Amino acid sequence: MFDLNTIPDEPGMYQLVLSLAEEVTLQVGALGTFRFPTGKYLYTGSALGGLRKRLARHLRREKRLHWHIDYLLQHAVVEEFRLYPAGGLSECALNRRMLALPHARVIARGFGSSDCTCPAHLVYLGR
Repeated sequence: MFDLNTIPDEPGMYQLVLSLAEEVTLQVGALGTFRFPTGKYLYTGSALGGLRKRLARHLRREKRLHWHIDYLLQHAVVEEFRLYPAGGLSECALNRRMLALPHARVIARGFGSSDCTCPAHLVYLGR
């Protein structure tokens, strides 16, 4: 589906465009339990150890659940990803742009944003 060899192996930020076909209620690590409605989601993250390595991990089905996004990726499908080389916008600045989109909502407060003041790095865009 995705050719990982085309992804640069350098640090940067990324966004995953996700599709959730069925509503699911998930326990997201220690963050809590949340109901994720059907629809499109946008997750913003950083890959300081390299974009290719991080995206390869996200796309793998078998993995230890470590990050908040790992829990949702057990149910959601990655439709596309967007790459942003290091030195451009910060992860939080990129995320703020997504939160400003019409109809953008935070479903799980604190999702992906344990180390910053953003309400979440996962944005629900609706159906």
